[in-house]
Amino acid sequence: MVSISNAERQGDRALDDRILRAAETCVKDFGIDRVTVAEIARRARVSRPTIYRRWPDVHALMAAMFTRRVIGILRDVTGGVAERTAIVERSVAAVARMRHDPVVEAGLRWAPEMSLRSISERLGPGQLALIEVLAADLKTAQAGGSVRAGDCREMAAMMMLIAQSGVQSARMVEPILGEAALDAELAYVFNRYLT
Repeated sequence: MVSISNAERQGDRALDDRILRAAETCVKDFGIDRVTVAEIARRARVSRPTIYRRWPDVHALMAAMFTRRVIGILRDVTGGVAERTAIVERSVAAVARMRHDPVVEAGLRWAPEMSLRSISERLGPGQLALIEVLAADLKTAQAGGSVRAGDCREMAAMMMLIAQSGVQSARMVEPILGEAALDAELAYVFNRYLT
């Protein structure tokens, strides 16, 4: 058993990251349903109580892990010029990254009910972050004249819904829409929607 340090008591971000990375490796190795707090603790080299002080159960820990993963992808593809063409390119790139992310893919494959809850019952932190980033970019692009008038948050929420479909349903339509075609059609949809 690992002793409780002051850093742990203060919710040390580095420790949280280590635990979430351990959870990611468990998801990749076992799928969602077979992940246990004991295995995450073993891989993160912490005690189970250390994890339970941060998250009430394995489901909350999985939600935090997926949120961290999605926000990390958003950070990688956001920034730069805020005009329609660039916003569309970044949005399509984010969807493609999420489609190929091993943790996101494992969540969709091994825990469809959890995925369904996260897209149908409430907006999670990753979805809210996406909406806020997109809304800010859309507002700037509106001022520059490359995006149509409208409520930027509403437009960003609609783009998030379309993007989610592009991640979750890609495998289902793959015989009709290969990867390149899916990206091209998604770019077309976003461009038309924002014009």
